[in-house]
Amino acid sequence: MQDSYFLKTGTAGGTLTILFANIHTDDLVKTVVLAAVGATVSLVVSFVLKKMFGRKK
Repeated sequence: MQDSYFLKTGTAGGTLTILFANIHTDDLVKTVVLAAVGATVSLVVSFVLKKMFGRKK
């Protein structure tokens, strides 16, 4: 049972290490900026649509 645990954690650790080694800073910054822009646009659009159509009960 412990052999399986060590195999899984070793595999996950190795995979994460390779991923972190291959991610460049400019890609990370671009991803963060695009995520922030996307979240802001989504929030603004939802407020505008709510204001336009409102909740009619």
